[in-house]
Amino acid sequence: MAESTLSVSCTEVKGNQVIQRTDVLAAEQPLEIRLVHGSGLSRKQKTISVTMRTPGHDEALAAGFLITEGIIQSLQAIVSVKLIAEHNESVVVVELHPETEVNLQQADRNFYTTSSCGVCGKTSIEAVMHTGGSVSSDLKIKADVVKRMPDSLRKAQPLFEQTGGLHASGLFSPDGTIRLVCEDVGRHNALDKLIGTALRSGLEFENHVVVLSGRISFELVQKAVVAGIPVLVAVGAPSGLAVQLAEQSNITLCGFAGQARFNIYTHPERILY
Repeated sequence: MAESTLSVSCTEVKGNQVIQRTDVLAAEQPLEIRLVHGSGLSRKQKTISVTMRTPGHDEALAAGFLITEGIIQSLQAIVSVKLIAEHNESVVVVELHPETEVNLQQADRNFYTTSSCGVCGKTSIEAVMHTGGSVSSDLKIKADVVKRMPDSLRKAQPLFEQTGGLHASGLFSPDGTIRLVCEDVGRHNALDKLIGTALRSGLEFENHVVVLSGRISFELVQKAVVAGIPVLVAVGAPSGLAVQLAEQSNITLCGFAGQARFNIYTHPERILY
């Protein structure tokens, strides 16, 4: 089955040094949860969730999900929980006792959950993994500007200053000028707000950089592909799947950005040393 971490190559910019090295990232991969329920001829199998997660303890995750979402009332309803590989993807099959009453209204919500909350309504791994875009941009940005951006974003977060509990997404010009900043308790919400505000204001992403206050997960790169964002810079780490998607979508992905250093994981040709 899938590993919980993976190694990727990256370019570390530290001071005036440019170093090629290997970095270890948390894996982020889809897990499909299927429910087998009913009795006799009415017994059926139903996909109820596709969740983006770091592999490990998948059976426990599936059982806990059924409980916390109110689909079943107790673990005694479960006959077996099995993790299987299907078409190179991970699937947990949860079989319930025939007499178990299932809250189908909850199951019919067809959850798709990311590792940082996310979007509902997608019930197959193929739907989660589908991306159809490649970002086209001739944008170039100096490494020294990248180093300064996270601090500029932090200083432009009024709600975080008050609460200490909000993420932010910022739109920057190539010279490091802030164009927009949006805050939200969820990383994906902050980015959605930024994209919506920019589009309503007539701003295009082709010649801009987006800076994130946290880590970079798969669904944030998905949103960047849709919006056409060529460069994503984050204070935290990217997940392994985020790096893979950025590579295939022609997005420059930078993590661990701060005043002294940052890592370039994909398409380093846009960064000038």
